[in-house]
Amino acid sequence: MTEAPTPPDQRTAVVTGAARGIGAAIAARLAADGHRVAVLDLREEDTAATVEAINNSGGKAVGVGADVSDADAVAAAVGRIAAELGPPTILVNNAGILRDNLLFKMTDTDWDAVMGVHLRGAFLMSRAVQAHQVQAQWGRIVNLSSTSALGNRGQANYAAAKAGLQGFTKTLAIELGRYNVTVNAIAPGFIETDMTRATAERVGVPYPDFVAHAVAEIPVGRAGAPADIAAAASFFVREDASFVSGQVLYVAGGPKD
Repeated sequence: MTEAPTPPDQRTAVVTGAARGIGAAIAARLAADGHRVAVLDLREEDTAATVEAINNSGGKAVGVGADVSDADAVAAAVGRIAAELGPPTILVNNAGILRDNLLFKMTDTDWDAVMGVHLRGAFLMSRAVQAHQVQAQWGRIVNLSSTSALGNRGQANYAAAKAGLQGFTKTLAIELGRYNVTVNAIAPGFIETDMTRATAERVGVPYPDFVAHAVAEIPVGRAGAPADIAAAASFFVREDASFVSGQVLYVAGGPKD
C-alpha cells in the first residue's frame, strides 16, 4: 500500500547529530521551513534544548536518542519517528565525531569510531529511511562531508570518512533517483562550532588566533556559521531542487578543488 502524499511543506525530517552546532541549526531551519523534525543524537536528553527552541518557535520537533552506528538502535529510532511524526522522507546525515591524530599515533579504536559514526551511521540511517522514501515515491537525503575530504594533516580517519561520504552520496543518487529521491552532500569549510573549539584546544592554539588564521585563508574574509550550512540543506530538500542530485556542494567561503 502506497503512503498518502504529504504536502511539500509538511514533510517529516530526521537530522542526526542535531543536539548542537551544525545539526541543531539544520533542524531549526527545516522546522522553520515547515517540516516536522526528529532531532536525533546519541543521548535523547542532549536534544532537549534544540527541541524546545523549535517547539517554542511554533515548529514541531521530538528528540530521539540513538547510536547511529548500531543497526538495532537505528531501526528502533526510525520506527519511533514514523509513529510519532509520520514517515520520514527527509534525512540529513550530520552525526560526526573527531578522533584526530597523526597516522603513527592513531589507534585502531580512533579509526573505527570515526568510520562507525560517519560512514556506518550514514549507511544505516539511509537504509532505514529510504524504505519510507521509496514507498512515498519522494525523498531527500543530505550527507555532511567536509573540505577535509580533500586531505588534512592529523585527520586520516576523518578525511577518509568524509571522502567516503561523497562516493556514498553519488551512488545513492544513482540507485534512488528512479523513486524521486535526491541525494546530495554538503562539504563545509571552516565553521565556528564546539568542534572547532575542541580542535583549537587540541593543537594548543588560543581560539581567537585559531579563527583568525583560518579566516586569513578564506576569500570572503569571514568564518562560516552553522546557519550557512543550514541554508544549503534547506535548498537541497526543497521541491524545486528535484533536478539536483549526486552533487557535493563546498560551503567554504571560496573555491575548493
